[in-house]
Amino acid sequence: MNKEFRLPDVGEGLTEADIVSWHVKPGDTVEINQIIVDIETAKAVVELPSPWAGTVSALLAAEGDTVDVGTPIIAVEVAGASAPGTGGETAAPAAPAPAAAPTSPDGQQDAGQEPPARQAVLVGYGVKPGATTRRPRKAPSTRPASYPGTPSAPPQGGLGGRAVPPDGGSPGGRPPGASRAAKPPVRKLAKDLGVDLGALTGSGPEGSVTREDVQRAAGGATVRSGYEDAVTGAGPVSAAAPSLSGTEERIPVRGVRKHTAAAMVASAFSAPHVTEFLQVDVTETMAAVRRARELPEFAGVKVSPLLFIAKALLVAVARNPMINSSWDEAAQEIVVKHYVNLGIAVAAERGLLVPSVKGAHALPLAGLARALDELAATARAGKATPADLSGGTITITNVGVFGVDSGTPILSPGEAAILAFGQVRDMPWVHQGELAIRKVTTLSLSFDHRIVDGALGSAALRDVGSMLEDPVRMLAWS
Repeated sequence: MNKEFRLPDVGEGLTEADIVSWHVKPGDTVEINQIIVDIETAKAVVELPSPWAGTVSALLAAEGDTVDVGTPIIAVEVAGASAPGTGGETAAPAAPAPAAAPTSPDGQQDAGQEPPARQAVLVGYGVKPGATTRRPRKAPSTRPASYPGTPSAPPQGGLGGRAVPPDGGSPGGRPPGASRAAKPPVRKLAKDLGVDLGALTGSGPEGSVTREDVQRAAGGATVRSGYEDAVTGAGPVSAAAPSLSGTEERIPVRGVRKHTAAAMVASAFSAPHVTEFLQVDVTETMAAVRRARELPEFAGVKVSPLLFIAKALLVAVARNPMINSSWDEAAQEIVVKHYVNLGIAVAAERGLLVPSVKGAHALPLAGLARALDELAATARAGKATPADLSGGTITITNVGVFGVDSGTPILSPGEAAILAFGQVRDMPWVHQGELAIRKVTTLSLSFDHRIVDGALGSAALRDVGSMLEDPVRMLAWS
């Protein structure tokens, strides 16, 4: 019996998702809970498991398609009768999905509560009209002979007008068995450059194929995004000189970028933004960073100035609680949050992500360092979950890693303040009545003027600056 697996709501109020890459193709045998597809929602890349064991009859959505929740995306030939309650061939099956642990108002798991086991929960079925959006293709898609009467299967050519060499593998030019050899962004890069992943020998962990492997195979040009280099600390961007012969490129606005764009527009045109600036002598903070790196409590953890910026902001929030609040338009109330889920803007390959450290206010300095380190690594690796990317109460953006002195950051929706931290530079500075070369940075604090007036915003920014000038004040004010 043919069964159709419908795109589920993976637990974040999902309305649509993009098909990033298939791990199977028609004719493949699948087991229950075997990962069959990667999807990209507005917040994260999520792996979906198969709800049945059987043989893949057809892929009902192609890589690159935007699909609404409840739309069939794959058909599987399953032996035996349909599962109880499925109502026939088309089912809304159950499949494992992580269940959230009971949490306190600050996003922390309640003490004494055992994490719940993974349960078979996939929700949110119901097809909307016009359920699938597809980019233009060179050739029209055709219905597979093995499963007549179904929506069209992925075309044999490339997606989005790009040609992909056929290799007998799964959609997107990936050969059988290679689905685990490269992460979805690397597979997309290989598709864009026309590189056969099956012909590459990976240089990454456990033999995985990296971006550099794909770029070498494409002709030796190293093309990296400025975001990636700045965040990872790589060297200057080396890229082939772009052609200016009148050509142009169109990039679909999808997934995280689409969500971020909508959120920034909503924030910019709903909350009245005000930004204040403060130059700060951070020589003592830089000395404290070097000292912390030598302490056993920070062994194996990256200690950077961002750690002390974060701690200073947390203390400033405790002294000025209104900057850690939100505006409830429907209730006409200001919601002051007596916990801090500290958002950190991370420039990842998929776009700008803002995961948050839940309950950051309760962490000691070494614990905060580990949380920030793990948070950034998870986001850059594309492993941030929807829970990681939601629930923030105040945010820090480190524009200094791009060699920028300051900026006017836009508030994350639902937050009252965001702090930008510029590059640390050697500058002439009057210190103890004499001119000296000191380590100086510029702080920028944007805030929602409905909640935070100039006096409060100035007090909070001055508090952060004072603690960075003299880190001992963090102890006195904590």
